[in-house]
Amino acid sequence: MESIQDKLMKLTQNLWWTWRPEIRALFRDIDPKLYNSVHRNPLRVVGSVDPAFLENRAAEADIVIRTDRALRQLKEYLNPMATWGLIHGEALNARPVAYFCAEFGIHESLPIYSGGLGILAGDHLKGASNLGVPLVGVGLLYHQGYTAQVLDKTFWQHDVIEPYNLEDLPITFAKDADGNLLTVPLELPGRTIYARILEVPVGRVRLILLDSRDPRNSEEDQRLTARLYGGDQHTRIQQELLLGIGGSRALRALGINASVYHLNEGHCSFAILERAMWRVKNDGLDPYFALKESAQATVFTTHTPVDAGHDRFPVNLAAEYLKPLADGLGLPLEEVLGFGRVDPRNSGSPFMPTVLALKHSRRANGVAALHGVVSRRMWQCLWPERAETDVPIGHITNGVHVPTWLAAEIDQLYRIHLGTNWADNIVKPDMWLKIEEIDPAEIWEVKQVLKARMIRFVRGKAKDKADRLEMPQPDLSAFDPDTLTIGFARRFVTYKRPDLLFRDLDRLDRLVNHPTKPLNLIFAGRSHPADNPGKEIIKLVGQMIEDPRFKNRIVFVENYNMNVGRNLYQGIDGWLNCPRRPLEACGTSGMKVVMNGGLHISILDGWWAEAYDGENGFAIGNGEIHANHEIQDQRDYESLFKLLEEVIVPMYYERDSQSGIPTRWIQRMKRSIRTLSWRFNADRMLMDYVRHSYLPAAGASNAQMPPP
Repeated sequence: MESIQDKLMKLTQNLWWTWRPEIRALFRDIDPKLYNSVHRNPLRVVGSVDPAFLENRAAEADIVIRTDRALRQLKEYLNPMATWGLIHGEALNARPVAYFCAEFGIHESLPIYSGGLGILAGDHLKGASNLGVPLVGVGLLYHQGYTAQVLDKTFWQHDVIEPYNLEDLPITFAKDADGNLLTVPLELPGRTIYARILEVPVGRVRLILLDSRDPRNSEEDQRLTARLYGGDQHTRIQQELLLGIGGSRALRALGINASVYHLNEGHCSFAILERAMWRVKNDGLDPYFALKESAQATVFTTHTPVDAGHDRFPVNLAAEYLKPLADGLGLPLEEVLGFGRVDPRNSGSPFMPTVLALKHSRRANGVAALHGVVSRRMWQCLWPERAETDVPIGHITNGVHVPTWLAAEIDQLYRIHLGTNWADNIVKPDMWLKIEEIDPAEIWEVKQVLKARMIRFVRGKAKDKADRLEMPQPDLSAFDPDTLTIGFARRFVTYKRPDLLFRDLDRLDRLVNHPTKPLNLIFAGRSHPADNPGKEIIKLVGQMIEDPRFKNRIVFVENYNMNVGRNLYQGIDGWLNCPRRPLEACGTSGMKVVMNGGLHISILDGWWAEAYDGENGFAIGNGEIHANHEIQDQRDYESLFKLLEEVIVPMYYERDSQSGIPTRWIQRMKRSIRTLSWRFNADRMLMDYVRHSYLPAAGASNAQMPPP
């Protein structure tokens, strides 16, 4: 008979639990203190807890019954009778999609993500799993993760490495039929390195990860996959070669014959050349024909509307590392270098992986309608003979994996009023009309419960920081569920303008400390380790917190990660987003907030430019852009404060005389949920990719012409 510990361990082996709050609660209930101390990692909880304690605890918290039910549900989930993907996936069911990305944000206990790109990739895998879309993720296993944000007494950000052990995660080494570890080679200047292949199940989807800690490699090469976005340009190009070339070879080593390569950002673009090189070597194809075939089966998504955000490798560096690819293709090195240049004839220009991907993909897309426009303008230089509107870059707007981010209390509310199977019908707008029938008092009560929990979380994080720095405990008594609370949490970089609120401190003082209608502000976010201007903005927030006028009205939550985000998204009243338009590609955090009953307050940029209907949130500005940044910043500041002073704050505090609830605020909450939830979710996003990108690319892959 299996012990409860064995059953629980079995349940940890698939990351399906990451989007099942009732199962996360099961592991938390074993030992709440231990659960939080190990980054909410169920495998570590089960592996660390004393068996005798577990047996006693299991009887107290119905853990045996809950575990048996969860295992049954997992078995049913992994063996469905039918899924959307089985019905609509057509050719993909025979040959899946290979989804390449430099980072994957599945859960905070697997820290191989840094921000929005990785979180989106994790949601993409989970969405594919729920729909049953045949897809395999391909990435790198960074054994030192990214970095943890630690603030000192001056609020300066320090970036601390937090290594983790593979034994603490449901990751297994891929092996051949004889039980030998599977590895893939990668040719680098003067040497060949080897990468181990690892797998982690994410529901019905496999995530393949490469790790360079093979004993045949030098110590330096074993550190190649140590850190996400770490090191210099030599490290960066080697990581990208390992991701694209090594990832392609790992798929073949595992017997996965992918019909489509989906490259999520330019970091993955070397997969295009590797796939063509394989066809040249294995099938004897002409290299140009092989490149054409590879391009026809490739989908490329760009996420970066900021020109400086695209990798540029100097000529000599690129030539050094691309020579094996050129030799394998049988093409002159200079010609291969030209694949990554805006002007192939300009031998002095750098090699850009994004350019390689755009030139050699069947489908290319931005991640929001406005971002598609920006991308076509940015990359028209690759198609100078075409009008900007004819540049072959479309858009598929991002969506979020709702079960990952939705509060259990909101899920229960939806089950009662939308139906127990509401999540299966999430893309149907008619179902969401039922939101209007919910008693305003009921939805308000649920939101207040979530807000109170968020405030406890924020107070706890502030206490932990004060204890660590041996500083006086902050007085956050003003943070209570009755006070309007607005959050700003994202990467701290200058163009996102986290400091827009601080242009007139006297005006801010009057706003947040209004005697009857106060406002609390919660900030969270981190800057890239090399981004000192972004770190200066974090320090500025710290100075605001130390200012006596704002000491009890502003708080900064340290080390923004998936757990911090989840707590903020679920409890916040309003979510502030104020990038300098049009530099926000999409901005999915706001989508997570509206699913949980919060309201979005944003510049008309990214997804909000196509989502805002005038009454389902709030818009800063009118979408027009001034040529002078300083003038634009001042305009947006004035618009934001006018919106806060004249609309948002009064609406929140305007209460019904009988019920005491903010009726107009709740009406806007309902409209937000009703008009946005069915559109901005991962199910709709995956369906769009399947219909508009994957199936056309798979059709081209499966209907290959005989070589000339």
